[in-house]
Amino acid sequence: MKRIALCVLTMAGWLTAQPPAERPFKIVKLDPALDDIISPDAKLETIGDHFGLTEGPVWVQRGDEGFLLFSDNAGNQIYKWSPHAPLSVFLQKSGYTGNDATNVGAQTVSGGGVAILLIGSNGLSLDPQGRLLITAMTDRAIVRLEKDGTRTVLADRYQGKRFNGPNDIVGKSDGAIYFTDTIWGMRGAEKSADRELPYSGFFLIKDGKVTLLGAEKDSETPNGIALSPDEKYLYVTAGLSKTMRYDVLPDDTVANPVKFLDAGIDGIKVDQKGNVYSTVRGSEIWITSPEGKHLGTLQMPQIATEPRPRIVATNLAFGDADGKTLYITACTHLFRIRMKATGVRPGPQR
Repeated sequence: MKRIALCVLTMAGWLTAQPPAERPFKIVKLDPALDDIISPDAKLETIGDHFGLTEGPVWVQRGDEGFLLFSDNAGNQIYKWSPHAPLSVFLQKSGYTGNDATNVGAQTVSGGGVAILLIGSNGLSLDPQGRLLITAMTDRAIVRLEKDGTRTVLADRYQGKRFNGPNDIVGKSDGAIYFTDTIWGMRGAEKSADRELPYSGFFLIKDGKVTLLGAEKDSETPNGIALSPDEKYLYVTAGLSKTMRYDVLPDDTVANPVKFLDAGIDGIKVDQKGNVYSTVRGSEIWITSPEGKHLGTLQMPQIATEPRPRIVATNLAFGDADGKTLYITACTHLFRIRMKATGVRPGPQR
């Protein structure tokens, strides 16, 4: 249905439907401990907009300088943002390297209700050598970008069957890689005739071997994934209903699943004190203590102008030289906000 102003004739006269109100960014404090994590007057800054669907940010530190990489899932490319240079394309065909997108990539809608294809990369991380790890969702593979720009496929199958659509990823300090596999790499998603794995799961890649760590039904598909700062726990979101925490064993497999949070939808990151940052309910970011106490919420802004942008928080990354800037991908937008807390960043540690 088109978005138009509707006039209704009533006994009281003409009533014109009003456009939705604009909602500003807001920090909601639920516990005094939030004051040690973020200032109550911290400001959200827009550093990019008019993207297709932003996802999977990761900060890359190079000496005293650094830059942010993030996926445009609908644009099939990875962008590079730097405080000291214009926005640029870092990698073309980041998630689908084919030439015919007729029958690949699941569909979603933009803020204006226009159908778009999810064909690009999604989650990004770094390995201990600083090489970029990419969930090439529509190629249905985990890819490493080498220093010379070539791509190495680290995994695209489990027990001979192709992944459905790798979504999010995190690299461990010993070189192990954890990632989630969803239904969104295929046209038709769970109904795709190209589907080979009958479940959604999360996996470990170590020493060239792929291990299934957990499988879920599609309604609780694993999505966001992150390690605690000491790498003793692995957090995995599962659909809209929960976020799970697992013990990481010495061989990098996991055990002892515990429900950490009664919410989970997309990206998840942690800070150095173990607080968990989750993109929940689309337009909110929850900050939760390591014990599972909800400390506060960052409510993302909603803009009422037409065509309405789709501002839905999808993922996060800590960046800048001190690790105290939180970067937020939100579909059409890219934001940042300064924190008091220092975040965990993958890759080489200075």
